[in-house]
Amino acid sequence: MIEFDNVSKSFWTGKQRKVILDHASFRVELGNSLGILAPNGTGKTTIIQMMAGLEKPDEGEVRRTSRVSFPLGFMGGVVPKLSAKENARYIARLYGLDPDYIEAFTRWLCGLEEYYDFPLGTYSSGMKARFTFSLLLALEFDIYLIDEGMPQTTDAEFNRKAGDVLRQRLENSTVVVVSHQAQTLEKFCRSAAVLHNGQLFMFDTLEEAKQLYDYSTQG
Repeated sequence: MIEFDNVSKSFWTGKQRKVILDHASFRVELGNSLGILAPNGTGKTTIIQMMAGLEKPDEGEVRRTSRVSFPLGFMGGVVPKLSAKENARYIARLYGLDPDYIEAFTRWLCGLEEYYDFPLGTYSSGMKARFTFSLLLALEFDIYLIDEGMPQTTDAEFNRKAGDVLRQRLENSTVVVVSHQAQTLEKFCRSAAVLHNGQLFMFDTLEEAKQLYDYSTQG
């Protein structure tokens, strides 16, 4: 479970204070994957990073009672000057897992061939996305955090393999997806929420959430 208890978070933009959450309370239960709809620039990434423990609230408390992943696409945990192999083995040791297994799994899934042994700093954005998503799927979590859906990659074979593995993972785990597009959430979630004016409004269905989201973003 992930629980936000009376959480507030805001940033100073240089001109004004931008409120992300204003004394918001909600929870993500295991077995109930959640989609969060919010327009661009309203703090979707900040919320997902707070769920992962990468951002701290200004007030209130975020509690995690399950194994929660780092956000899909998050590059903060990898070192650009190290190769994918070195990064995979380092992350495996960090999580107390078998480095040989994590290396073999990510090498197979991301399909980078000889580039797997090159520094991440030399990768294109698509290659980085493939590696970090492979790393995410190599580590088994109770709750997976996804920011704006699958990584943008033109590699059809990777998309197929990664999609198959993700579906297998989600049979026994929960996912939280944040996006500004409802169709991104349809693949993953039954229930949904809308971020509006610093509050997260929870709904039993995506269709109900879409009605508020469409209304709140009109004009």
